[in-house]
Amino acid sequence: MDRMYRVLGFWTGIFAVMFFLGDMYTTSLIFFGQTGFFLLLSYLKLSERMYIYVFGAYLTVFFAGFTYWSTFMMPLGGAGH
Repeated sequence: MDRMYRVLGFWTGIFAVMFFLGDMYTTSLIFFGQTGFFLLLSYLKLSERMYIYVFGAYLTVFFAGFTYWSTFMMPLGGAGH
């Protein structure tokens, strides 16, 4: 299970670099933070149950934040483009 967190860290790192190269600095910082979080967790040698609990908590926070952002912060109808 710890290897899957390293895989998540790898992919979030790839996304962070791509966001950085695309001049999306705030998003790249968020993804660099997630990369560090996943890599840190991968070396803690937790039980498989604890890894599942941590991932469930991560998904809960992500979906709550994404729902808040898409509901209240994004302009309606793509007005920002």
